[in-house]
Amino acid sequence: MRRTTALIVGAGPAGSAAAIGLARGGARPTMLERSRETGDALCGGFLSWRTLDRLRALGIDPDRLSRRRIGRVHVFAGGRAVEAPLPHPALAVSRRTFDTVMLAEAERAGAGVERGAAVRSVDAGSVVLADGTTLSPETLFLATGKHDLRGLARPTPGPDDDPALGLRVRLAPSDAMRRRIEDAIELHLFDRGYAGLAVQEDGSANLCLAVRRSRLREAGSPDRLLRAIARETPAFGDRLAMRESGCGVDAVANVPYGWRMREGVSGLFRLGDQAAVIPSLAGEGMGIAIASGCSAAAAYLADGASGSAGWQRRFAARTARPVRIAGLMRDLAEGPIAPRALPWLGRAPFMIQVIARATRMT
Repeated sequence: MRRTTALIVGAGPAGSAAAIGLARGGARPTMLERSRETGDALCGGFLSWRTLDRLRALGIDPDRLSRRRIGRVHVFAGGRAVEAPLPHPALAVSRRTFDTVMLAEAERAGAGVERGAAVRSVDAGSVVLADGTTLSPETLFLATGKHDLRGLARPTPGPDDDPALGLRVRLAPSDAMRRRIEDAIELHLFDRGYAGLAVQEDGSANLCLAVRRSRLREAGSPDRLLRAIARETPAFGDRLAMRESGCGVDAVANVPYGWRMREGVSGLFRLGDQAAVIPSLAGEGMGIAIASGCSAAAAYLADGASGSAGWQRRFAARTARPVRIAGLMRDLAEGPIAPRALPWLGRAPFMIQVIARATRMT
């Protein structure tokens, strides 16, 4: 059995942010990552202005991620559309680039990184790897994103629930996409779901959907579902036509939007989506990941392993407002009222800015 002091499971944004803070504070964290190479996770990659400020505090210049800036939001529902400026510039970046930069900064700060180390389960504080190795950490930082670990899984949906599924298709770089979308983030609203779209640093884009399982079941397959939504929402169909040739549909099941870990236990910090899952239309999932990693590292450096329970409760309180408001917006976006509400938003575009501010992490 290997003994470690601060063990981080997951080398995504939350885990890397925690590793940077811990290493710079004098701790010697070890980070485990199941993949041997950095991939491109199912994520829109939107970084709000608050998140960019936190990255600067970590010593990461946002220009290292992308020089493009997003200054507007476009919202589409049916054949209607409205536009409003964002409160401050944001950016979109591929997870491959973002995770690479974050992980490099963590290693530069002194964190140890072990790749190809898949965790199978957590049992009574012991971490069991797929190869049978058992680790006994003093403190565990759980940063596995939307993927649960046996022994620490979040609640699963009941038989009568209609949970959200995450779908993604990649859009190839093109002059048409650059002209229409380059400095904006788009939200496409439709029956029982929505989609987000923003151009990334390399000119490509991820068209990311959150859709109820019932819609997928009715359509019969992801591709049929995409075609059905394209018929309902012309702007969505226009974007879908930019899909990369031969590109499949990536998916993740049962995303528990609105869930928060309200209680904590000594020696366990749950980070990112393992702490709070904000509906993705808010564009603050990455913000929660970075904020959780930074603040958990500070709590550990101040109070050690015993500081985790109090930190988890405080972080749950911090995420309550943005998650609750984003949940209300999600309910409106998925319902029949959305197309009728857009003209009203068009007459009061400042409300989009109010919502954008209210769903940011403080």
